[in-house]
Amino acid sequence: MKSGPNKPTHVTYGNVLDDLGFSPEHRTALKFKAEIYRAILKVAKKYSQKELQKILGEPQPRVSELLNGKIANKSVDKLLHYAGRLGIETKAKFAQTHKEVVKKELAQANMSP
Repeated sequence: MKSGPNKPTHVTYGNVLDDLGFSPEHRTALKFKAEIYRAILKVAKKYSQKELQKILGEPQPRVSELLNGKIANKSVDKLLHYAGRLGIETKAKFAQTHKEVVKKELAQANMSP
């Protein structure tokens, strides 16, 4: 028996971090980390791994991990350190784009005894 047209199995929110169910604070941290990493890669691709070892002060395996996207174990501080060593000036932009998160937190707080 044939079924009807394909129906989506889940709803997407237009943002992979939202779709994966991360909390607002975790989502913000991951997005910030990804933006720093993107800036690092843009500059790092101009250098060989040997040059990056010298610039970053890291052994070859750490440089290779960085270039291959293995940053889960890298802190934001470490990525900012790498950015500084590569001469990248970091600028942060802060905007409250998800006010519904604050409203939800306040509603939950008001319901607690």
